[in-house]
Amino acid sequence: MLFDTHVNLHGEVYDEDRDDVLKRARDAGVTRFLSICDKPENIDAIAEITQQNLDMWRSVGCHPHYAKDHQWLTSDWLVERAVDPKVVAIGEAGMDQHYGYSDVDDQKKVFSAQIEAAQETGLPVIVHTREADEETGDLLEQHFKRKPFGILMHCYTSGEKLARRAMGLGAYFSVSGIMTFKNAHDVRHVASLFPEDRIILETDCPYLAPVPMRGRRNEPAYLEHICRYVGDFKGWSFEETAKRTSQNALRLFSRISESEEVA
Repeated sequence: MLFDTHVNLHGEVYDEDRDDVLKRARDAGVTRFLSICDKPENIDAIAEITQQNLDMWRSVGCHPHYAKDHQWLTSDWLVERAVDPKVVAIGEAGMDQHYGYSDVDDQKKVFSAQIEAAQETGLPVIVHTREADEETGDLLEQHFKRKPFGILMHCYTSGEKLARRAMGLGAYFSVSGIMTFKNAHDVRHVASLFPEDRIILETDCPYLAPVPMRGRRNEPAYLEHICRYVGDFKGWSFEETAKRTSQNALRLFSRISESEEVA
C-alpha cells in the first residue's frame, strides 16, 4: 500500500512511456499517487492525467522558482480551482534562494497566497524550502498564528532548527531518495527527529532517484527502495513502513478518503 506523495508525471520526460511508468509503479506496490502542480499553466495537463487514473490525486499551486511570473496569483484563484475533489493539497509552495530564479519578496507574496488558500480550503500546503530556513519558518508561523493549517515539509533537506519550528506547527515531513545517498548524513540526522506519525514517502520523480537507481530518471516504482531504506533506518519491516507512511499520508491528505468513499 505504498503512496508516492510527490510525482511530476506531467513532465515531457514521461510523454513517451507514462502508462508504462504507472504500470511499473503499480506492479511495485504503489497504490496511490499525488501529482504536484509546479505552476498554474500546467493545472489542466495535470488534471487530465489525474482524471484518467482513479488512484491519482493532485495539488494546485506555484513553485517558488516561478513566483516572479505569477504575482497575480491570489488565494481566491486557487480556492476556485481546489473545488475539484481530486485536488487534495495546495502547492508546491515555498521559498528557494539557491538558484535565485525569483526575488525573495516575489516568493513571499506567492507563498503567502498559497498559505491563505490552504487556510480557506482546509487543505494542507506542500512546502518547498531551500536555503531559506528563516524566511520559511517566519512565514509559516506568522500565518499559523492567524489560522492553523496543515503543512507538509516536502523532500526535507533543510536544517534542524526549521524542522523543529515546523514540528511545533504539527507539520508532516516527506522523505525522498536523498536519504539513501551516501553523504546525506545531515539529512538522516534531521530525519531521525521526525515524529513517527508524521513521516511520509515520496520520489519527487523524475528527480532524485534513490540508491540503487541513482543517476537514472526517477519514477514511482522506485519508491520501494525508499520505503526499504526508511524501514531499515527506523527498525521497521518493509510492510510496516509502507503501512505507517501511507496511513500518515492519508491522515494529512484527508480529502482522498472522502473521494475514495464516493468512488
